Amino acid sequence: MTLVLVAHGTRAPGGAEVVQCVADQVRDLLPEVPVKVAFADVRAPDVTTVLRSVRGPAVVVPAFLASGYHVRVDVPEQVARSGRDAVIAPALGPAPSLVLAVHERLVEAGWRVGDSIVLAAAGSSDPRALADVRRAAVLLGARTGSVVRIGYAATAEPAVASVVESLPGRVAVASWLLAPGLFHRAVAACGADVVAAPLGDHPRVADLVVRRYTEALVYRSLGVAS
Repeated sequence: MTLVLVAHGTRAPGGAEVVQCVADQVRDLLPEVPVKVAFADVRAPDVTTVLRSVRGPAVVVPAFLASGYHVRVDVPEQVARSGRDAVIAPALGPAPSLVLAVHERLVEAGWRVGDSIVLAAAGSSDPRALADVRRAAVLLGARTGSVVRIGYAATAEPAVASVVESLPGRVAVASWLLAPGLFHRAVAACGADVVAAPLGDHPRVADLVVRRYTEALVYRSLGVAS
């Protein structure tokens, strides 16, 4: 069954490259499974176009770190317009394995025990998406032994730069973003002492995509919604 990996579109070439890299990693992990890439917004092809190009049923895996508008509205609508047999898996975030990857990115960037930590997210007007971010912050706090504040690159408040400015001592920002682009550029300019890279092509991302795919197959075989 085809796996359709759906990401938020971006005009930044590096963002699209990250999505393709994750798809390549998934292909290595699932060599017998056709893997296609689609975008929920901004870039082509969209989910509808990709599903119409696929033979047989598909599993759609939203590569989003929170279940906001794109996950709850855009992706299901695009799947419905395709008229194809497709199961939509849950979004990636706020899975504990991704929080572990964020922690590892933070360590790579130079975070030290005792630094104040800010989790930088894209932001959303959907309270359920913001709840996902808060869950990720709690999990990161448990891993680091620190209180983790939250700042947003857009849409929601408080802004990352405002949170960084309010904190004493060294401040490290963990990027709760999948790929480089407009949001991460805003995060990188926030004035923190340490700014971690986005999750990007971290192997744990591809591992989680595979897990979402295999779980969706199980749910489908049992005749229940994923």
